[in-house]
Amino acid sequence: MSDDDKSARQVITDYAQSHFRYFRTADGTVYAQRNGHPVARPIRSQGTTGSHRQELMVGLFRDGVGVFNGTAMKEALDLIEALALTEDVQPVHIRVAPGYDGATWLDLGRSDGQSVRIHPTGWEILTPDPREVCWRRTQLTGELPLPAKDTNGKGIDRLMRLCNFATAETECLAIAWLVGCLGPDVPVPAPFLTGPQGAGKSTGGRMLVRIIEGMTGDLRRAPKDEENLITAVAAGWVTALDNLSHMTPELSDAMCCIVTGAENVKRALFTDGDVFRVGYRRPLLLTGIDVGVIRPDLAERLLPLRLERPRVRRTEAELWSDFAEALPVILGSLLDLTVQVRAAEADIPTDLRMADFAHLCAQLDAATGLGALAAYRASLDDLNDDVIEGDLLAQTVLKHAAGIVPGTEQRMTSAEWLHALTGLYTGEDFRPLPKGWPTTGKVLSDRLKRLQPTLAARGPQGPARPDKQEEHPAARAPLAVRRRRRPARSRREAAPSSRPEPRTTTDTTPSLS
Repeated sequence: MSDDDKSARQVITDYAQSHFRYFRTADGTVYAQRNGHPVARPIRSQGTTGSHRQELMVGLFRDGVGVFNGTAMKEALDLIEALALTEDVQPVHIRVAPGYDGATWLDLGRSDGQSVRIHPTGWEILTPDPREVCWRRTQLTGELPLPAKDTNGKGIDRLMRLCNFATAETECLAIAWLVGCLGPDVPVPAPFLTGPQGAGKSTGGRMLVRIIEGMTGDLRRAPKDEENLITAVAAGWVTALDNLSHMTPELSDAMCCIVTGAENVKRALFTDGDVFRVGYRRPLLLTGIDVGVIRPDLAERLLPLRLERPRVRRTEAELWSDFAEALPVILGSLLDLTVQVRAAEADIPTDLRMADFAHLCAQLDAATGLGALAAYRASLDDLNDDVIEGDLLAQTVLKHAAGIVPGTEQRMTSAEWLHALTGLYTGEDFRPLPKGWPTTGKVLSDRLKRLQPTLAARGPQGPARPDKQEEHPAARAPLAVRRRRRPARSRREAAPSSRPEPRTTTDTTPSLS
């Protein structure tokens, strides 16, 4: 190596360390952050949002240091990366991040790094301290306008006039979801915008997404495989999938992981034994007329938002021009409401799976009196009905439970229960069994475990784990069914529903012992 190459490498290294701060994340990725600026770039990135190598080359040129060949640049970056691996670990965030003293930050996607700091007493526009918040930008990170101050809630009213939500309950659930999207640690259910053809589901979904992701945020088709879906999810904050008509079990399971959080591990490129970890938990939004049968575990993570067809149509140009004009006011009103919600005190509903979002709804009710928690409970009831209507086994279990005398108990093996439920379904005319009907007692037990939360909302509860010491647990473990009268729901007493009552109002508890 020549002395000129050594000198060039040293010049680049000295310039880089004097103008940038280098650190590593928990997965070992090294990032570069310009001094005083909150945006960080991975030094190995070759993406379209600008790599640190390009940023460093431009700085060297504009500051009159010189133009260097690729070898010197590579060796300097290799040295910088090795030195950074000894630095303290600091996380990077996309769009939303936790801050000091209970505050949270919202990245506006601006080149000057200005962001919104949301704290218990209000919100303000600041450039965050790089050691408090490090923003990661991708091609999916759009720019948000500076939010307006002192809106007096006018932005929320303008948003509701632009959307075609069918009921006031749907509107308050949409507001609760938007507030939840501004929290980095609160898992929020996935809104499923549904309604008749021409109800503006895609348009309403774009509006909700663009409040958080800026005017470049958009809907996209569901990827064909889980790996591409995870890649897209990890590169942004809100992921919106448009016009879903069918949901495979694999896609349903992937959506469950996106809503509540998971991690994907795969082999790192150009290595044999190293791995690359991608952790993700993101707000998810879906649109579609009907996706068919919804699996019970996904139903607990959905937030149905029904839209209706507008009476007066508007052109796309006019609609989006009005939305862009209203977006600063909408964002300002949403931030004002977020501060009020976080300051409100409310009990945590412990009977719902998405307890964090249910608590947020209770806080929203305490701050505004909108009735979001009751609307959320009603939406879960509707989803439970949808799951039961789409699952013939669940319908058969409820039909059998309706014929049990209250206060009595039936106990049979899982194989005997399969025979009884099969006979009840086929009937005297020997109706053919549907595709996917359980063929063994073990399969029946597994299906009931998956249906347990849904059946518990209507009566039966799924079986417990069978005795492992039994020789054939799937065929021999007894399945006990007990019926008791279910108490009336306070929600229905307070606000009678127009929906028909479920097929049975009894609780039946199957259990494997």
